[in-house]
Amino acid sequence: MVPTVKRLEKMKRVLNFRQPDLTVVCENIHDPHNVSAILRSCDAVGVLSVHLLYTQEKFPKLGRKSSASANKWMDIHKHKKHSDVKRVLQNQEMRIFATFLDPSAKSIYEIDWTLPSAIIVGNEHRGVSDEALQIADQRIYIPMFGMVESLNVSVATAVILYEICRQRLLAGFYSVPKSEDWINLHLKKWLT
Repeated sequence: MVPTVKRLEKMKRVLNFRQPDLTVVCENIHDPHNVSAILRSCDAVGVLSVHLLYTQEKFPKLGRKSSASANKWMDIHKHKKHSDVKRVLQNQEMRIFATFLDPSAKSIYEIDWTLPSAIIVGNEHRGVSDEALQIADQRIYIPMFGMVESLNVSVATAVILYEICRQRLLAGFYSVPKSEDWINLHLKKWLT
């Protein structure tokens, strides 16, 4: 099916907002609905690619209905080894952050999110693994002031992504136009 002119213009506009130097790594997230919710948040703030790192759980089946088709609009990379993810992210010169509450962790509000960044979020029950913590450059946490000490992984990811979005909006990242070649390359992927 050939998209309408209006649809093509929307795709180009959305691609112009994409942040190629920002990614999320979902590590062993059990519930596919959580992965789908994370993908929707990633799409909403302009994340271009997401990494699925599954060393213990099976890779999730992402249906169009549960992810609201968000997975169609992103590059999804699957990995079975922490070392593979680390190599890919370091080759892209990204700083790697892992969500983990301990004394060495920094608040998400203390981080300069205008720099190339990857955020590792972990399993609903076990959290981020020791192996993931070892490949991270910095541990981060979301400040909370209630009795409960954690958020659902998809909610936590959205909170982090919207702090990143806020900083990048203020810095003008969403108004820097991409090259026509870059947009056409990604548009071609979307249209296949």
